[in-house]
Amino acid sequence: MALPVRALTVLQHWDCQGCTACCRQYHVTVNKEEMTRIEAQGWSNEPQFQAIPLFVRSGGWLTSTYRLNHRSDGACVFLGPDNRCRIHVKFGVAAKPLACRIYPYSLVPAGDHWKLGLRFACPSAAEDRGRPLAEHLAEAHDYAAALLADENTNPIPVAPPVLQGSQRVPWGDVFRITTAISKLLANTTDTVERRWRKVLFLVSTLRLARFDGGGDVKKAITGGRLSELLHVLSQAAEDEVPVSPDLVPPPGWVGRMVFRPLAALYARKDSGSERGSAQATAFGRLLAAIQFARGTGRVPPIHAAIPRATFADATQPLPELSDQVQSVLTRWARVKIESGQFCGPTNFGLGIWDGVESLATAFTAVMWLARVLTAGQRATDDAVTLAVRIVDDNFGFNKLLGSARQRFALRLLSSRGELPKLVAFYGKTKTTTKPEAPSLSV
Repeated sequence: MALPVRALTVLQHWDCQGCTACCRQYHVTVNKEEMTRIEAQGWSNEPQFQAIPLFVRSGGWLTSTYRLNHRSDGACVFLGPDNRCRIHVKFGVAAKPLACRIYPYSLVPAGDHWKLGLRFACPSAAEDRGRPLAEHLAEAHDYAAALLADENTNPIPVAPPVLQGSQRVPWGDVFRITTAISKLLANTTDTVERRWRKVLFLVSTLRLARFDGGGDVKKAITGGRLSELLHVLSQAAEDEVPVSPDLVPPPGWVGRMVFRPLAALYARKDSGSERGSAQATAFGRLLAAIQFARGTGRVPPIHAAIPRATFADATQPLPELSDQVQSVLTRWARVKIESGQFCGPTNFGLGIWDGVESLATAFTAVMWLARVLTAGQRATDDAVTLAVRIVDDNFGFNKLLGSARQRFALRLLSSRGELPKLVAFYGKTKTTTKPEAPSLSV
């Protein structure tokens, strides 16, 4: 029996708007049972499927899998001329592969239940269109049951994600931490970038704590004690974190060198109709990596949306952010935090503190990419929303972000105090900058 699915406190909406972005951008892996079921639907007898395989092999010979085929225009082989899924139209939603049915839901195991989140790579999620997410719980419950029944899905882990190293706290304390972080991110009296600097202050302080009390149960930081500590630190952040980003030193050489490759991983697109031209060949990818390491000249077109912009363009602050686009940034961050998508199995096994910092890095990448997009005359609101979608497409899914090299890069940014500097530098807008603010090639 599937465990219950619970919604978040964030007021987030979603319903499919039929944009077909997912049908054009993603390669959907199918298992043997799904292949057999789809083949039995008789598509090979239809004229539009003559000489077109329904599935193609992907991966190496030892790790090969099958996925739905795509036509020459990049669309899934089952996407009809009316932009509707042929399987869905003819046989109903249950006949589609599980991955197609679940997207863009994110079901995250949380002890005795699942947290229901969303992938903001979906335009409808980023634009907050549709019914409240809480109205999708019954549907999500069915998908949770299907996930547990799938032979390739591990059971829900009993243990909560680690804080760091081998330190753990009970699930109840995990929720206390995520609630405190979400509350900081929801505080609209601050700019979005200052909210993130407050979160980083909270995390950097909590990294020093021994939650087990050094073996003394009476000194353990748990339950009410943890709630009190989180409240005190959240209040302290108001005094300790500068109001203006101009009071924060700019990122140093190490911060810039380490951040650029991370920004490239968050901004890239390797498949689908939005694949960047620089990603088409191994030589193109190598050349793009060299350009990001140098940080000068033109930004490589690692995503089709990237215009003819330079790394210098990325140092120019955006105009003041509208309430609408601040809402996008806030919803995105809070959904990731409250659903647990930022750590544990949904983010390459990162501990809670590393996971929060990885999301702060992703926010910085969003703001970097938004600057690049506005250099191509894209409106600010559109640029930031698109940047959220592009970055979230990679967050928790681009396996390179979970590599040992990138884990080391994230820890280096944290240990050297570069993350708040990067957040302040890229998060500030023209209304919060001084004319003489330094311009860095980052």
